Amino acid sequence: MNTEIAKNTATWEDYLSVFEHLLNSDNPPAPYTNPAYLNYVKLNHSRQKRWLKTGVLTQDIIAEVKKINGVQTWNIITELWCGDAAHSIPFLKLISEHNPLITVKIVWRDTPPFLIEDYLTNGGKSVPKLVVRDADENDLFTWGPRPEPCQQIYLEMKEKNAPFEEQKVALQNCYNTDKGETIQKELLELLRKSNRS
Repeated sequence: MNTEIAKNTATWEDYLSVFEHLLNSDNPPAPYTNPAYLNYVKLNHSRQKRWLKTGVLTQDIIAEVKKINGVQTWNIITELWCGDAAHSIPFLKLISEHNPLITVKIVWRDTPPFLIEDYLTNGGKSVPKLVVRDADENDLFTWGPRPEPCQQIYLEMKEKNAPFEEQKVALQNCYNTDKGETIQKELLELLRKSNRS
């Protein structure tokens, strides 16, 4: 599995540099030849930087992540155009920084061997998706693609066929109001179960 995943992964540093490279490119690759997609990247880059700078972690999540006593890889399946990722991935990264046994890997959703196929949400390839594995590549837990309040808003708007722009605004408001609190609560529960097993 390691060999397969390595073909479509990036380190955290590479992930950040891909953002910068894309935003400064005169000839971006598809789908970023589409101005709308490039605009998503600009917005996501800005939002991600903001959360990395201003995101506040709870003492509970910090204490729990410090209890991890074995090597873990936090595989984050995503793409640069993903608006949800810009709000969630910074908190995953900030949490991971409190334990040196954790390595964060970015796994591109749309690049073979398509790890997302094993972690669909209601049959769809929704991202971001966190897949936490131990040193032997066993799955410990997964999370994603959204904190529960935002997921509920998304499902309700999808049910009533709300326009895409309306969905985006509603989700943006949800993330801005939540300020990363729910993702931390959800990760806290997953980490507690994992640490006990």
